[in-house]
Amino acid sequence: MQTYTLKKIELEINSLANSEKAKGMSRFFKTSKGEYGEGDVFIGVSNPQQHVIAKKYYKEIDLVSLKKLIKSKIHEFRSVALFILVLKYQKTKTIVDKENYVDFYKDNIKYINNWDLVDLSAPHILGDFYFKRDREQLLKYAQSGELWLERIAILSTLHFIKKGELDFTMKVSNILLSHKHDLIHKAVGWMIREIGKKDYNIAYNYIFENCLKMARVTLRYSIEKFDPEIRKMFLNKR
Repeated sequence: MQTYTLKKIELEINSLANSEKAKGMSRFFKTSKGEYGEGDVFIGVSNPQQHVIAKKYYKEIDLVSLKKLIKSKIHEFRSVALFILVLKYQKTKTIVDKENYVDFYKDNIKYINNWDLVDLSAPHILGDFYFKRDREQLLKYAQSGELWLERIAILSTLHFIKKGELDFTMKVSNILLSHKHDLIHKAVGWMIREIGKKDYNIAYNYIFENCLKMARVTLRYSIEKFDPEIRKMFLNKR
């Protein structure tokens, strides 16, 4: 039954393949040699289409079959697997199930290897799970020196921000402020901007204290919602 469900999911994803869209997605997600998504394979299925499939099948598929899906070389298969995992995690009421889904996420974390896969999953699974637990695992990811683990660490804190807890995001940001990769620069700036939506003064003071340490793109992302004269002041200071 589970193998049959997996086949249905794979066939449905493949039925939506669009070669022209796949070319554009491959460029957008930087799959050429030497780029961060090198070797990733796209078939041209949009996120909304993937989400529809995930909602259709998330109750049917078990973790054994989901593991096969997330290990696929095809990006959209991995993405659908993560959409399904998020739905399973969010819909369950039991702590045991949540722990199993988190363990699955961590055990298969090497397949969460592009920024969209991180962003659609980390806040909803690890962010939610670690919100009321020890966060040492997230700090280890932030200090790992591995791009996707580092992005998982900072994106997981989006859940904390939405719950009104801002300090941990700044703690992770401090670890990543001197990072060299554009995807981390943008992620950190995005999270600081989200902090500003909750508490303008905390974000302002953090940026004021750290703007000389930030990459310029981090600064630009973080001050995006500030008044024009404040943005200009920070950019001139930088």
